[in-house]
Amino acid sequence: MAKLRVVILWHQHQPFYKDLVTGQYRLPWTRLHALKDYYGMVKLLDEFPEVHQTFNLVPSLVNQIQDYASGNAQDPFLQVASKPASDLSQQERKFALQYLFQANLVNVIGRYPRYKELLEKFQSAGDSPERAEKNFSTQDLTDLQVLSQIGWFDEFFLAEKEVAELIRKGRNFSLEDQSFVIEQQRTYLSRVLPVHADAARRGLIEISTSPFYHPILPLICDSQQGAVSTPGLPLPQNRYRHPEDAREQLKRGLDLHEKVFGVRPRGVWPSEGSVSEETISVAHDLGVQWMATDEGVLGRSLGTNFSRDGSGRLSAGLAHQLYTTYRYEKEGAVMNLLFRDHTLSDLIGFVYSGMPPQDAANNLIHKIRDSAQPLIAEGRDAVVPIILDGENAWEYYPQSGREFLRRFYDALQRSPDMEAVTVTEAIERHKPTSSLPSLVPGSWIHANFNVWIGAPEDNKAWDYLYHARTFYEQAAPGATENQRKLAYEELLIAEGSDWNWWYGPEHHSANDRDFDELYRKHLSNVYQALGGVPPDYLAQPIAGGGSRPSYTPQTAYIHPRIAGDMVRYFEWMGAARYTADARSGAMHGKQFLIDEVFAGIDEEFVYGRLDFASGIPEGPFEIVVNVESMTPRVGDPETKLRLGASVIDKQITAWQVAEDNNLLLDASSRAVLDRNFEFRLPISLLRNRPKVTSEPHSDFRENGADRIRIRFSLWQQRLPVDALPSEGWVELELVAEEDLQAISG
Repeated sequence: MAKLRVVILWHQHQPFYKDLVTGQYRLPWTRLHALKDYYGMVKLLDEFPEVHQTFNLVPSLVNQIQDYASGNAQDPFLQVASKPASDLSQQERKFALQYLFQANLVNVIGRYPRYKELLEKFQSAGDSPERAEKNFSTQDLTDLQVLSQIGWFDEFFLAEKEVAELIRKGRNFSLEDQSFVIEQQRTYLSRVLPVHADAARRGLIEISTSPFYHPILPLICDSQQGAVSTPGLPLPQNRYRHPEDAREQLKRGLDLHEKVFGVRPRGVWPSEGSVSEETISVAHDLGVQWMATDEGVLGRSLGTNFSRDGSGRLSAGLAHQLYTTYRYEKEGAVMNLLFRDHTLSDLIGFVYSGMPPQDAANNLIHKIRDSAQPLIAEGRDAVVPIILDGENAWEYYPQSGREFLRRFYDALQRSPDMEAVTVTEAIERHKPTSSLPSLVPGSWIHANFNVWIGAPEDNKAWDYLYHARTFYEQAAPGATENQRKLAYEELLIAEGSDWNWWYGPEHHSANDRDFDELYRKHLSNVYQALGGVPPDYLAQPIAGGGSRPSYTPQTAYIHPRIAGDMVRYFEWMGAARYTADARSGAMHGKQFLIDEVFAGIDEEFVYGRLDFASGIPEGPFEIVVNVESMTPRVGDPETKLRLGASVIDKQITAWQVAEDNNLLLDASSRAVLDRNFEFRLPISLLRNRPKVTSEPHSDFRENGADRIRIRFSLWQQRLPVDALPSEGWVELELVAEEDLQAISG
C-alpha cells in the first residue's frame, strides 16, 4: 500500500524582548505563550504516540524561557500583575487597565465571566484608562490581575486542582490567590523545555532550530537579495552584507539546542522560511541535513505555479512536484529540502477556528487525502508537509484548539493509509527522489522578502543597522572584550526579522510603538557599549502612522434602501461600522475578502451591509449573517437567526433565514447582492420580541435594555474563509433613537 506521510512542523517563536543593558523585558509575550501553548502542544502527543511531529524552537525563545524559568526575567506586565492592588500607584492602575485586557475577546476573556465583566466595565468608560481608573475598586483590580494571568494558562495547567478551584471561585480573589498564580507561573515555565526533551528522547518529536535571533539569513548575507526575488524593489541606501553574521546566528542556534536538549539538530526551519543558495551553503558547512520553506519558493525555482482549481486541488503534475522530498546539490553544498503545502497550513492557521472541532478535523483529513490522491492512485508514496506558526493561531480556537487537535491526531493515528512522521523520518523513509539544481531566493510569504525590505520604514531600519554595524567595526578594536561582546550581541539581536515585521504597510499590533522603541534601543546600546554616543535619529520613531481596524457604534436610526447596487453614503450614516484590519499582526497569510460591515436598526428592522475588499469573489461562495438577540442579564443568546445567501457567478441563487434549521418566512425580509451585500430583517423575527420604544429612557442600562449582535462571514467550499468582526460581534442596542447618542458617547 502506498503511504501518505504527513509531516507536521510547528514553528515556535517570539521576538527577543529583553534589553541586555537594563535586563528588563519590554513585552510579556514569551512568558504568556510559554504558559499557554508550548507545554501542551507537546504534552498532548502522549495521547497519540503514533503521531510524530517536528517542533522548531527558535534559540532566542529557548533563551528567554530559561530566563523566566530561573526567576531572573521581569517584565512590566508581570510586575503590575504581581503587586497588591492596594499598593498600585495611579500610573500602575492605568497600566493594568490598558494592557491586562490584551487577549482574545472571545476565547480568553470571554471564557471567564468576571474577566468579561471587567472588560465591559472598562469599555463603558470609552476604553480610556484615565476614565476607567476611577471606577475600578481594589477588588476589581485584584480580580483583573488574577484572571489576566489564568487566561493564559495551558489547558493542562487549568485542569490542576488548585487552579481549577480558583476558576470555580471566579471572583473576589485574595492576595493569597494572586501570589499563588504568580508563583505557579515559574513552576509551569520550568516544565516547557523538559517536556520537549523528554518527547524527543521517546521518539515522539524531532526538535529543529532556526538562526539564533531569527534573522532573514539571505538578507543578512546580502540585502541585495531583496531585489533578486523582486526585481525593481527599492532597496536601502547602504548594502548590508555580512555572511559571517549569518553563520554565527545559525551556529549559535545549533550549539544551544545541543546543549539544552542533548542532541544536535539535524534540521532547520530558516526564519520565515527564508532561503537562498548562499544560506544553504552556510547551513551545509555547519552540518545541517535538512531545511524547509514554502511551495512558492519551489514554484519559482521550477518555473511553475502551484495554483489550485475551484475545489482547492492541485493538478496531478503539480501534486507530484510538491508532495515529495528534494535534494539540492550545487558547488559542493548538499541539502535535503521540503516545501510546505501553503493551503493546508493556512486552513489550520486561519479557517478551522471557525468550525466545530470534529468538522474541522474531518475536513483536514479529507483535504490531505484529496491533495495526495494523484500519487496514491499510482501506488506512489506521498509526503505532505504542513508547516505553520505553533502559537498565535490557538487564541482564535476555543480551549486553545486542543479539541480540534485531538480529533485530528486521533484520525491520523487510526488511518492505515497515513503516517505522521518527523521531517527526518520522512527523508529516511521516502528518500529524496527529486533533484533541485538551483534555488530562487525567497521566504514563505509570496516567495520574496518584501515584508522585511523595500518599504520606506523597512529601508530606514536597514540603514540604521548598517550604520551601527559600521560603527562597531570602527570602534571594536579599541574596546574591551566585554564591550565588544555586548555590542556584537546587540547587533545580532537587531538583525532579527521581528523588527521589520512591524515596519512597513503589512502588519501592526497594539505594541507597534514598543517594538519600534525596542529596536532603536538595541541599536543605541551598540554605540553605548563601545563608549560612543547614539545618533540623534535613534531618538525618533521609525514607524509612521498607519491604518488600524476601526469600530464605530450606532449613533442614529437608519432607513436604507436595500438594493446593493451602490453605496448610498448618507443612508448608512449613523450605522455601526466595523472596518477590517488587513495588517494581520503576528500571523501572515489570512485571506481578506471582507473590507467593511455596517449594521443598524430603526423602529421595525435590523439592517446590514457587507462591502468586499476587492470586488465580489470569483467562484461559488456563501454569505452568512448570524443575528442574535441578547439581554444583559442573560448569559446566552435568547434567539439565534442565521441568514444564508448562496452566490454563484456573482449572483444570489438562493437565500433563507432560519432558526435552528427551521425556516422563517417573512415578506418584509430582504437580501440582495450587486456591488455589495445588503439585508433587512424585521426585529419581530427574534423570538423574545424586543420592542423599540419611541420614548427615550436615560436609565436604559439599569433597566437592562435588549440588544442585537451581528456577525458576517464568507464561506468557500463549506469553509469559513473570512469574517467580520474576526473576534466578537457588532452589537446594537434596542433603544430609542435619542438614547443611541448617549450610548455611543
